[in-house]
Amino acid sequence: MLGRVTDNPIALTHEAADLVLIGGPCYTADAARSWTSGIAVRAGVITALGEQAARDAIGPRTRVVDLAGKLALPGFIDAHVHPVFGGAERLRCDLTGSRDAHEAVARVAAYAAANPQVPWIVGGGWSMDQFPGGAPSRALLDAVVPDRPVFLLNRDHHDAWANSLALRVADVDRDTPDPVGGRIAREPGGEPAGALHEEAANLVGRHAPRLSEDDYLDALLEGQRYLHSFGVTGWQDAIVGGYLGYDDILPAYLRAAREGLLIGHVTGALWWDRNRGLEQIADLVERRAAAADALTAGSAAGLGGFTAGTVKIMQDGICENLTAAMLEPYLDGAGHPTGHRGHSYLDAALLAEAVTRLDALGFQVHVHAIGDRGVREALDAFEAARAANGPTGNRHHIAHIQVVDPQDIPRFRELDVTANMQALWAAEDEQMRALNEPVLGARRYVRQYPFEALRRSGATLAAGSDWPVSTPDPLQAVHVAVNRTVPDAVAGTAPFLPDQALALGDALAAYTIGSARVCRAETRTGSLEIGKRADLAVLDRDVFGSAAQRIGEASVVLTVAAGAVVHDAYDS
Repeated sequence: MLGRVTDNPIALTHEAADLVLIGGPCYTADAARSWTSGIAVRAGVITALGEQAARDAIGPRTRVVDLAGKLALPGFIDAHVHPVFGGAERLRCDLTGSRDAHEAVARVAAYAAANPQVPWIVGGGWSMDQFPGGAPSRALLDAVVPDRPVFLLNRDHHDAWANSLALRVADVDRDTPDPVGGRIAREPGGEPAGALHEEAANLVGRHAPRLSEDDYLDALLEGQRYLHSFGVTGWQDAIVGGYLGYDDILPAYLRAAREGLLIGHVTGALWWDRNRGLEQIADLVERRAAAADALTAGSAAGLGGFTAGTVKIMQDGICENLTAAMLEPYLDGAGHPTGHRGHSYLDAALLAEAVTRLDALGFQVHVHAIGDRGVREALDAFEAARAANGPTGNRHHIAHIQVVDPQDIPRFRELDVTANMQALWAAEDEQMRALNEPVLGARRYVRQYPFEALRRSGATLAAGSDWPVSTPDPLQAVHVAVNRTVPDAVAGTAPFLPDQALALGDALAAYTIGSARVCRAETRTGSLEIGKRADLAVLDRDVFGSAAQRIGEASVVLTVAAGAVVHDAYDS
């Protein structure tokens, strides 16, 4: 457990605070990883630290929160999340959390019965490990919804599940070739089986009804509300563009920013269209400028803002459907090499050229890379950009980093590339055992999610959830980062590669100041410091003072974003 330090009371102003927190430990996540014992907030800014200074700021209208031993810490910042997609799923046919295939199908049937007016059943959240080979069949959907098309993305948004009618509407049949970068799961006779991998999902997704402008705004606001309930006060949206049946979500963000509906700071990662080339960079520059106008309008009204100085490139897929880019071939069921090494969606030379040009224009580049070849190609591209442009400080980062070759670990620090980790995945579960272990083999299996090795090498760590792929609850992810077991693991469960576990303070820092840095906002948020924006969360317990195995049981009881209370379960 980190030692508590005696803080020196300090205050920015002698004016009465709007909010004061006293009576419990406050983890600041500052550069010294220091502690304080009181916080005062006025006009959206932290104005005092230390119990006495906070008490001195109490006025007749100040809300005083007695922490009573609970832990206060900076608001979490999710460095890789999809709130609009997640919000839309919550408002449509939501399969998130289904325990098995039977429950997933039952939820589809219940939604269809409750919504007889909708022409398509659209939503998502199903889990690959609940179906043989990770691929659900159209027959399961046909049995409960035979009369309307059904199109459901899986929880990682790399695959889709369609019924027979949806496939017919899209003219997907036994003669339809697999698209570039995708695959149609097929029955023995060649007919489409119902699962659509990667780009194949777009064959059906493009026919599904489009959400309206108001629908997208509603989805964004629902996503924001849900994130607030978990103490998240800022985020980077990892796909701002059209994707797998969704239209471009940039207009929803611009509208929310202009109308003052965004609370706190949001960074948008503009989607790199894999079907286009370098000519799209001019469009990305225009989209960044549109976001700057929205930020100016929001800031003029004293509101939270949205920036879009990041470009998201998906370099590979995922291991479960054999699309993550690997240095060596995947294995078959007998443990023999298959000759298949996954997909690099951008040729390595094109990736390097794209990253170099974007870096020169001041863009941050956010790369999705799961496989060891995908990670290496991303690092090679950042190295090429640095050779051409010099150190630019653009805060480039690689998300997911599932399988990393040991030779590439020190390159993160050398190239100033942040490791953007989705820590919840770094534990053995049924999907890991059934779908990853057989195709990776023993040598690569033990190279997964090397968080502590990256930290020791000097890499900056940031953290995100990838919601709706997995829960947006940062405490669940922190639990896995520290324990390397799932939060509900039975006693005695062996941790997954325990030498890669992080200390609690480091895991929390990744989810706060580390993510603030990757969002280029660390001077304004991410730690509890005088003059910074009052973004903070209060947990129902001090997780530093309890057993590490119980971190995942903690919950957020109060969330404050830019000084505004946006989630309050303190007395409930």
